[in-house]
Amino acid sequence: MAEQRLAMRTQFPASAESLKPRLKKAPEFPILEKQNWLIHLHYIRKDYEACKDVIKEQLQETQGLCEYAIYVQALIFRLEGNIQESLELFQTCAVLSPQSADNLKQVARSLFLLGKHKAATEVYNEAAKLNQKDWEICHNLGVCYIYLKQLDKAQDQLHNALHLNRHDLTYIMLGKIHLLEGDLDKAIEIYKKAVEFSPENTELLTTLGLLYLQLGIYQKAFEHLGNALTYDPTNYKAILAAGSMMQTHGDFDVALTKYRIVACAVPESPPLWNNIGMCFFGKKKYVAAISCLKRANYLAPFDWKILYNLGLVHLTMQQYASAFHFLSAAINFQPKMGELYMLLAVALTNLEDTENARRAYTEAVRLDKCNPLVNLNYAVLLYNQGEERGALAQYQEMEKKVNLLKDSSSLEFDPEMVEMAQKLGAALQVGEALVWTKPVKDPKSKQRTTSTGVGGTSQLTKPASLPLEPEPTVEAQPTEASAQIREK
Repeated sequence: MAEQRLAMRTQFPASAESLKPRLKKAPEFPILEKQNWLIHLHYIRKDYEACKDVIKEQLQETQGLCEYAIYVQALIFRLEGNIQESLELFQTCAVLSPQSADNLKQVARSLFLLGKHKAATEVYNEAAKLNQKDWEICHNLGVCYIYLKQLDKAQDQLHNALHLNRHDLTYIMLGKIHLLEGDLDKAIEIYKKAVEFSPENTELLTTLGLLYLQLGIYQKAFEHLGNALTYDPTNYKAILAAGSMMQTHGDFDVALTKYRIVACAVPESPPLWNNIGMCFFGKKKYVAAISCLKRANYLAPFDWKILYNLGLVHLTMQQYASAFHFLSAAINFQPKMGELYMLLAVALTNLEDTENARRAYTEAVRLDKCNPLVNLNYAVLLYNQGEERGALAQYQEMEKKVNLLKDSSSLEFDPEMVEMAQKLGAALQVGEALVWTKPVKDPKSKQRTTSTGVGGTSQLTKPASLPLEPEPTVEAQPTEASAQIREK
């Protein structure tokens, strides 16, 4: 009885909420981004197959509306070389999120890789409207304008990029514009600023050293190339350039030692084998020189400097038909160089084709306004043909060039050239007033070749072996915005 009373006391009235019917659980809708973390994880681990499997599953669940999955799928396609497919997917991303500048940047990047530079600039300009403070958009616009040959617009965009954010690559492309315009001084100024900003960048140091080397400022060139090798002792471009400097000053053995190091890194480099060949030429090992130059020519058949050097070595070995072959090929690639026509004329003279030799000399004289050797050789040919009046005119033109060279620089003339000019002057009964500078004491620093002309008088060929340095310009692509994948 007592238990029943206790049970009655402990009973509580039912709440109003418990009397209400229970509501059904809301249906679960698919979350578009629920596997983005897994896609991102596989992508940064470069596990692309697993990444594509997850993307496929995610797109099936979301009926193709997951922007991030499409974005990463497009990146993978581009890495695999399927540029057109990646472009279509990035365009889909741009439709799903029209206010995203990143999607438009990737569309423009794919257009650039397809060679559609004008279309890429239009898309980059649309992206710039959405994000005006993105240095990458300005940089890539500048690169596209370079390919479209609109260098002024390219400079403006690259300067804008530097104003927003300084990057090595932007400096490199800006320097390239000045090199394309032929303004080495401005290019050097740009690269100097770049080196101040990034003093340990070996590519910038090497390029600056090469530019100084082109201007003949060997001290600064050696300094910057040395700094590049300090930070990266295996930088083959800097080693090759340093070897070229030593080769120019006649240190062939030291240069060959440097080239051995480069040969381990880039055994199929055309400039390397060209320079090795000209080192052997300087050491008078002509067969080895031809062998190395032939290899360089095989690797770079359209390089006129290699063809020039091959023609020069064959002239030295008195193989005039082979010299004519290589010099003719060089002229096809470099038709505005007077020295090539002069060497061709020497080969033709020794092949007893005087008429074409005269035509070649005429073209050489027309193109070359500063090399007295061209006029001297032409005067020798005319004198041997009995045309003393024409020979005298060429001799007088040579005198003018010599006087200009003496006034403008401390150039020392080759002793063989001086001797030949004096002999011809005596034969023409002129030239007593011409005062030559002191001949060079070390003939090793200026190799020379002679070829016997008609009538026993020699014609000289300037053996300016052309060592090749790595190109100081750098071909850069637009920067990859997708390098930093972020979850959306």
